Amino acid sequence: MQILHFDIKPHNILLDQNFTPKVSDFGLARLYLADHSIVPLTAARGTLGYMAPELFYKYIGGVSYKADVYSFGMLLMEMASKRKNAKNVERSSQTYFPLWVYDQLSKESEVEMEEVEGERELIRKMVIVALWCIQLIPDNRPSMSKVLNMLEGDIDKLQLPPKPLLT
Repeated sequence: MQILHFDIKPHNILLDQNFTPKVSDFGLARLYLADHSIVPLTAARGTLGYMAPELFYKYIGGVSYKADVYSFGMLLMEMASKRKNAKNVERSSQTYFPLWVYDQLSKESEVEMEEVEGERELIRKMVIVALWCIQLIPDNRPSMSKVLNMLEGDIDKLQLPPKPLLT
């Protein structure tokens, strides 16, 4: 059996006394067989801004563990940019957050990404991995084990994914 959390976001990541992250709030979670790649759902689950597009648009693909990969990517992007998804501009409808982050990365803007001395490579790696995690098509997203390998690996081996699009 595997767990599909459906609500990975900053409020549901707790730190213990050793600052080890722990996932909490399994209220929306579902158990499913590991050999089943698609999970049947009757309604969208999660928090806006962290929900994978396939939860809204069935034509994108079936719901699978890749929905949690998407949520993790949004969380990682917020951590790297040090900004909340909905508060990246004065009017949140003005810019799609992942597109804004992609543009900051491609410009290598030091001011907008609020870089702390010596963190430039780490921030760049986190953003590239996050952008892979939020690919529109679930099959184009990496598995969580691949995400961990990318985060632990050499930044020179990472390629920038295609620009994130809503359509």
